[in-house]
Amino acid sequence: MPELSLSRPTSFCDACAIRNRAICADLDDREIGLLNGIGRRRHLVAGEQLMWEGDEAVLVANVIEGMLKLSTHLSDGKEQILGLVYPSDFLGRPFGETSPYGVEALTDTVICVFERKDFERFARDHPRLEHKLLERTLTELDRSRRWMLLLGRMTAEQKVASFLLEIGERLGNAKARAGTHVPLPLSRQQIADVLGLTIETVSRQLTRLRNAGVIDLPSRREIVLQDLPDLEARAS
Repeated sequence: MPELSLSRPTSFCDACAIRNRAICADLDDREIGLLNGIGRRRHLVAGEQLMWEGDEAVLVANVIEGMLKLSTHLSDGKEQILGLVYPSDFLGRPFGETSPYGVEALTDTVICVFERKDFERFARDHPRLEHKLLERTLTELDRSRRWMLLLGRMTAEQKVASFLLEIGERLGNAKARAGTHVPLPLSRQQIADVLGLTIETVSRQLTRLRNAGVIDLPSRREIVLQDLPDLEARAS
């Protein structure tokens, strides 16, 4: 495993953009100071691997900026994307020995990273963090169940519309207003892999949504959600 490129500002928790949404949100100032002492800020470039499937679970992390993917490899060597990770999400497997999936940055990314064993000791000594960790785990379970419904029961149009709503809400605050420009870090093929569709189907659905005035596609890596009520209706 390559050496970690880490840095620790004097008090990076004080300036953290996702402090009120992260796993450490319920900690008091003293606890934040202690957590700051065991954490490091790390920058990843797009395409850089953070964790490897099956390797020892050495790290856990909060995502501050950027977007990452969770993936596994099938017996034929093909990659299967299991999920996407956004700012304020938590990465890693506390109290687990190995990583069940690989983690790769889709964009330039900033994370707050901890040695797993240090984080576990901190969580045992600070029940509010342990409670937040359980809360996040249950939220991820609910999200996974919704994703199973999306993959198993929805039409291609519903899948693409649901995906665009999620990425818009998580990356562009599109839930608050229409017309928001949202980065699209995934390629058409990666979107197809996430949704269980072919790349041709994804491209066709995006073109239909654009022609209907629901979205605009200024580039292959950017999307504008123009008519949120229509998009929500198509996803339901």
